[in-house]
Amino acid sequence: MTFAILAAGEGSRLAQEGVELPKPLVKIQGEAMIDRLIRIFHDCEAEAIHIITNNLTPLIQNHLRHQQEADPKLHLMVKTTPSSMHSFYELRQVMNKGKFCMTTVDTIFREEEFKQYIAAWEASSDDGMMAVTDYIDDEKPLYIATDSDLRITAFLDSDPQRYISGGIYGLDERSFPVIDKCISEGQSRMRNFQRQLVKDGLQLRAYPFSKILDVDHASDIEKAETFLKK
Repeated sequence: MTFAILAAGEGSRLAQEGVELPKPLVKIQGEAMIDRLIRIFHDCEAEAIHIITNNLTPLIQNHLRHQQEADPKLHLMVKTTPSSMHSFYELRQVMNKGKFCMTTVDTIFREEEFKQYIAAWEASSDDGMMAVTDYIDDEKPLYIATDSDLRITAFLDSDPQRYISGGIYGLDERSFPVIDKCISEGQSRMRNFQRQLVKDGLQLRAYPFSKILDVDHASDIEKAETFLKK
């Protein structure tokens, strides 16, 4: 399976709160978040790992280019984009057909749960499988409505549901025409792309994780450390 990491954001909130390193290089349990994802993806037998980062942070570029020298499966794209949806659109241009798993760079989860999720997605006949969690500690969560079979019926901003998005997306090439459509219509934000998937009739299933964290604030670093220690 192909994997992808969205790491083109500026991480401005962390910087404003005194975190000196760019977000992808912030360490959780002594390991940079982006390195942790790369390692886990390799453990899941990744065929290729595509990463997009912005052109404003040479520290990240140098870090990843150094890794590329020893890792032929690692593919780096450097491009500043206005949103994570646009970042996916750029990566879509270089990704092969077939199933892939894409994550934001700051999503923190238990490794064993992620591996079980990947196995479920590989075996699935659905058009997509989205990681969800009922742990809600987000300023603007994306709520996910499901039926009794965990099929996703809607992505919602303001109508509280049991689950929210975990920033982990299992999709395949059937999503490419949808992202192309979103870009051509001037849409932005990943959540609007997900809404378009439902509107266009793709069959998406939710896959619950016990807990998924995002590292948006300095205080989230300690939360992530505590979570993984347990």
